[in-house]
Amino acid sequence: MTTPITLCGFAVSNYYNKVKLSLLEKGTPFTEDEVFPSQSEEMLKESPMGKVPFMRTPKGVLSESQVLTEFIEDCWPEPPLFPRDPFARARCRELIEHLELHLELPARRLYAEAFFGGTVSEETKKEVAPLLEKGLRSLGRVARFSPFIAGSDFTHADCAAWVHLPLVSQATRKVYGRDYVDEFLPQARTYLALIGERPHAQKVSADRKAAMDAYLAKSKK
Repeated sequence: MTTPITLCGFAVSNYYNKVKLSLLEKGTPFTEDEVFPSQSEEMLKESPMGKVPFMRTPKGVLSESQVLTEFIEDCWPEPPLFPRDPFARARCRELIEHLELHLELPARRLYAEAFFGGTVSEETKKEVAPLLEKGLRSLGRVARFSPFIAGSDFTHADCAAWVHLPLVSQATRKVYGRDYVDEFLPQARTYLALIGERPHAQKVSADRKAAMDAYLAKSKK
């Protein structure tokens, strides 16, 4: 596919950044369009749930970040960000599932208080804490960190881990006064620093910071 694609969403979104990092690491030509979640008819025509990210392609629009990840790999197989071996490839997908279902999803229930000035009920905090502990312990059983999360090569699983794990870490520090990632997955600190040295990760991080600064400045007006 030679026609540029457009990644739609906003740079504060971890799922948007997961896809963006994959595109950058692939060297895939793409443009960005800043779009925010909405239930407007215009939005729903492109994103059935009104969520971001979604991707405009020459053949139509696709939504859901993991679908976009798979599409990127199918259209731009070089350099590979999924292993060639079917079992190793499945292991890589397994890591993404662990990260998103067992860590990011429960941690998301804390984000209102952790990042956006809202509050989270004590009941919710009590429910989420053991889920995160269990999720981090389970991730520790399947992650390799040698040096990347799936083994010796950088993969799409690293794109997911690099955007999700820091949010879990920040959210638990702010809500519980404890860094659950450091506590239950200590290998992650060195690993995240390694990923953070990659130029494309630094680009995504800088864009995310600029977007968050703009959001906070706007919210204070």
